[in-house]
Amino acid sequence: MTQPASPATSTAPVEEKDPWPALFALCLGFFMILVDTTIVSVATPAIIDDLGASVNDVVWVTSAYLLAYAVPVLITGRLGDRYGPKNLYVAGLAVFTLASLWCGLTGSIEMLILARVVQGVGASMITPQTMAIITRIFPPARRGAAMALWGATAGVATLVGPILGGVLVDGLGWEWIFFINVPVGVLGIVLALRLVPSLPTNNHRFDWLGVALSGVGMFLIVFGLQEGKQKDWAGWIIAMIVGGVLIMVAFVVWQARNRAEPLVPLGIFRDRNFSLANVAITVMGFTVTAILFPFMLYAQLVRGLSPTRAALLLVPMALMSLLLARPIGSLTDRIHPRLILTVGFSLLFVSYLWTSYEMTPDSSTLEILLPMALLGIASAMIWAPNSATATRNLPVQQAGAGAGVYNATRQVGAVLGSAAIAVFMDARLAAVGLQLDPAEGNAGGKLPAQVLGPFSDAMQQALLLPTGVVLIGLVAAIFFEQPRHAGYAEASGRPSAGASADAGPAAAASAG
Repeated sequence: MTQPASPATSTAPVEEKDPWPALFALCLGFFMILVDTTIVSVATPAIIDDLGASVNDVVWVTSAYLLAYAVPVLITGRLGDRYGPKNLYVAGLAVFTLASLWCGLTGSIEMLILARVVQGVGASMITPQTMAIITRIFPPARRGAAMALWGATAGVATLVGPILGGVLVDGLGWEWIFFINVPVGVLGIVLALRLVPSLPTNNHRFDWLGVALSGVGMFLIVFGLQEGKQKDWAGWIIAMIVGGVLIMVAFVVWQARNRAEPLVPLGIFRDRNFSLANVAITVMGFTVTAILFPFMLYAQLVRGLSPTRAALLLVPMALMSLLLARPIGSLTDRIHPRLILTVGFSLLFVSYLWTSYEMTPDSSTLEILLPMALLGIASAMIWAPNSATATRNLPVQQAGAGAGVYNATRQVGAVLGSAAIAVFMDARLAAVGLQLDPAEGNAGGKLPAQVLGPFSDAMQQALLLPTGVVLIGLVAAIFFEQPRHAGYAEASGRPSAGASADAGPAAAASAG
C-alpha cells in the first residue's frame, strides 16, 4: 500500500543550505538541453553535404529529438518524485552527454537520428526535475526570483541555439554542435553532485497503465503532427493523430478512476493558476517556435543574410530577457501575477504585430531590432512569472507531477506551432504563386528581386498566426488569481487568502 509522505517531506521546502548555487547548477543542464532544440537547424546544409542525406532526413534529426523529449516527460516527472529528482537529473544529464558524443562521432544519418532519440530521452529526464527541485528548495516568498532565472534560461536558450550553431558550424564543423555538450555536460554533472541537495522521496505506487496510455497517446499525436506536412496529411497520419487523442482521453478517464495513485493527479487542475499557467505556457511554446520559421526565412531569403547573421537579429531579444530576469523575478514575489502576465502578453502581441509589419524588403536593420527588443521584454514578463505561479499553490509531494504536466504542455505547444506554421506558410506562399524549397531556405542565398515582395508578403501573413494565438494567452492571464501561500503574502505585504490553511495559526494571525 502506498505510504503517505510525512509532513516534513511533503509540505516544507528544503533549506539546509543556500539554494542559489544549486539553482545555477540546474540551469546549466537545462540551458544545454534547450539549446539543442534549435541548434541543428543552422547545421542542416552541412549535415546534408557531409552525410549525403536528404532534407527530410535532416528534418528528422530535430524531429526525433523533440519526439523523444516530449513523449516521456510526464513519466520522468513522476519518477523524480519516487527515486529522487537529483538522481533523475544526474542520470538524464549523463545520458544526454554520452548521446551528444555519439551524435558527433556518427558517420551516417540513420545513426545520427538514433543518437538524437537517446539525447531526447536524456532531456526528458532532466527538465521536470529542474522545476520540481526549485519548487522544493526555495520557500514560496523567494520562488519567483528563482523561477525568473529558470524562465530566462528557457527563453534565452531557444534563441541562443541558432547563433551558437552558426558560429560552431562555420568555425569547426557540424559535429561540434554536439561535441560542445560533452565538457558542459560533465561540468553539469559535477556541479549537480556537489551543489544540488538530495531530497526526500515519496513511496509512490507506479501507475503502469497510465504510463502506457500517456506514452502511446503522446507518441501518436506528436509523431503525427511532426510528420503531417511531409506526408501531405495522408489518411494514416490523420488516423494516427485521432487515435492518439482518443488514447489520451482514455488516459484522462483512467486517471479520474484510479483510486490508488494516478500518474497525473487530476486534482492539481482544480488550482486555477496551475491550469491557466499550462494554457499560457502552451501558447508560449507554440508562438516562440512558430515565429522563428517565417522570421528566419525572411532574414535569409529576403535580406540575404547567412544563417549566423540572421540569428544575430535575435540578440536584442535574448539580451532583454537576461537583463530583466532579476527585476521581473522580484516583482513576481510581490505583485499579483495577473498584472505582470497581462502586460507581458499584451507586449508580446504588439511585438509580433510590429515584427510582421517590418518584414519588408526595404526595412532597415534597426527597424527589425526594435520589435525584437520588445519581444525580449515581453518574454521576460511571461516565462518566469508564469512558471513561478504555476507551481506556487501545489503541495510539494506533487511537484514532480506538476512539473511533468507543465513541461509536457510546453513541448506539445512547440510541436503544434511547428506543424501549424509550416502549413500556414505553404498556404500563404501558394496564394502568391510561390513554393518554398527547404534546402534553399537554409543556404542563406537571396531570392531574385522580382519575388522579394511576394515572398515578404507571405512571411508577414504567416506571422499573423502566432500573433493571433497570443490572444489566448492574454485571456488566460486575465483570470489568474492571487497565490494562496503565506510566503507570497509576506513578500507582497498583503494578506493571503490561504494563509491560515497553508501556514498554520501563526501565519493566519499575521495575515489577519
